[in-house]
Amino acid sequence: MPISVPNLFKERKYPFLFALSIFLISFAILFLTNSFSPFLSLPLSSDLHVSQSQPPTPPPPPPSLRSRSPNATVRFPPESRSRNVVASEVDLSVSLNVQWGNCKLGAAAVDYIPCLDNWKAIKELKSRKHMEHRERHCPSPSPRCLVPLPSGYKAPVQWPKSRDMIWYDNVPHPKLVEYKKEQNWVRKSGDYFVFPGGGTQFKNGVTSYIDFIKKTLPAIQWGKHIRVILDVGCGVASFGGFLLDKGVITMSFAPKDEHEAQIQFALERGIPAILSVIGTQKLTFPDNAYDLIHCARCRVHWDGDGGKPLLELNRILRPGGYFIWSATPVYRDDERDRNVWKSMVALTTSMCWKVVAKTVDSTGIGLVIYQKPASYSCYEQRKEKSPPLCDQKNNQNISWYEPLSYCLSRLPADNMDNLLSWPKPWPRRLSSKPPSLPSEPDAKDIFNEDSKHWATLVSDVYLDGLAINWASIRNVMDMNAGYGGFAAALIEQPLWVMNVVPIDAQDTLPVIFDRGLIGVYHDWCESFNTYPRTYDILHSSFLFGNLKERCDIIDVAVEMDRILRPGGYLLVQDTMEIIKELNPVLRSLHWSTSLYEGQFLVGKKGSWRPSDD
Repeated sequence: MPISVPNLFKERKYPFLFALSIFLISFAILFLTNSFSPFLSLPLSSDLHVSQSQPPTPPPPPPSLRSRSPNATVRFPPESRSRNVVASEVDLSVSLNVQWGNCKLGAAAVDYIPCLDNWKAIKELKSRKHMEHRERHCPSPSPRCLVPLPSGYKAPVQWPKSRDMIWYDNVPHPKLVEYKKEQNWVRKSGDYFVFPGGGTQFKNGVTSYIDFIKKTLPAIQWGKHIRVILDVGCGVASFGGFLLDKGVITMSFAPKDEHEAQIQFALERGIPAILSVIGTQKLTFPDNAYDLIHCARCRVHWDGDGGKPLLELNRILRPGGYFIWSATPVYRDDERDRNVWKSMVALTTSMCWKVVAKTVDSTGIGLVIYQKPASYSCYEQRKEKSPPLCDQKNNQNISWYEPLSYCLSRLPADNMDNLLSWPKPWPRRLSSKPPSLPSEPDAKDIFNEDSKHWATLVSDVYLDGLAINWASIRNVMDMNAGYGGFAAALIEQPLWVMNVVPIDAQDTLPVIFDRGLIGVYHDWCESFNTYPRTYDILHSSFLFGNLKERCDIIDVAVEMDRILRPGGYLLVQDTMEIIKELNPVLRSLHWSTSLYEGQFLVGKKGSWRPSDD
């Protein structure tokens, strides 16, 4: 007997009818879902671009790669986060209704750095003896004014030409030309500043000085054994700029205004640099990070405050690493220099630093090269245990608003207390297992998967699938760097990456340095230690989800607008919920925005600034 709906009702087979209804409804929903592209209903604005091409998007790495700290900033979206918002529901033409205004700081507004230019807090300091006025004093609430452009500002000179010359109007600070005219740091030539490679200690030029160091100690193999350097009191960063040719990446740093705009000059040139000072707080780097630290007349009293400044260098210097000190106490014989040298000898001896070279070049400039011990044997043999070894419990503190310590940092070791080895020679160390990688059984596999993920994503999507002019990119910042996979994937590009590890994320910064890359700790609820207009692209991978629980996303957008150059890009990979919240803020700043693959938001900053009226 044939089956028909009337017969089914007569025979009262209601369970079968119910099941059939559910099946038909499910089939209809499935058919409709797969019949329409989610991009068809996305409204378009005049400067909005939505890519409908479909380059292969790599799958996210395994969950075990994600941060294991319950309060950490994750680099990949947690499975529990809502995914109800889809691309078809996001109107990227919507702009937040914000009445923006320029920062009212007079001529100083164009170079405004909120946490370093908080004059009210600086005036209330009880002491400036230890450079407290050059440390961070962030205003509360965060200012929501926009930094104006200098008159005549234009697109920066592109790398590598920028190493030698930059536009005067972009960094209009001529005082350094007059102040250092005898030392050939920088000269003004027509519309440009020109950098001839001179310096206080570089009488024959920086290249001659670099060769002099190598001749003094051949064990310093630039770009092989020595890859990551810190240049303290860097001037205009010519030392780090010319080491780039030798496969060395240098983090140059100096305080703001000690020599007018020296860090701004460095970043405009396209050389890695950051504003910082050795004052009362630890530098924002991990322990045992740098292969070599350099100081050429850097005006730091290393023996001050019981030797805490030099102990801070000991903390961040890799065991077996070198400290090069080129200063008058090394090669002059007046009473003051003799006394400083005597103090330095006593301090370095107590720290078990060994003098491996001490010499003077043909111009009369001298230097001494110290080496940090790679084992505990010297520490154990000291008659006086001063300074003492740091407590084991303090060994893993993230150095963010942490006071300087009077102790010797412990040498890095694994869970079995075996001392960690020096990383592989460059460039092998970029992809080799980092010595500081966690010792869990699957850690190496997770690290390798992370590297593969970023290599594929950068190659297939970032470089080829987005409307970003990579030829104009030199200074790059990864705002949530993880293991540094994004920077590693860009290593063949003519650019450098500042890897930022948020203070509430898993501490992966030691791994980044082990790979031969550079970075810092930072809290994105505060301003970054850099001048305005100093980065070409900001990259954020799943940063904002946890961040917006602690601070307002508008304040973060204002900071990104401050440090990004006009014509620069913001590349955000995040959930659609975050994109829907962030995009209107960017639009209110007159940025153009584009959406790709439903998860990549690209913002481009223009030259718009609010009218003074």
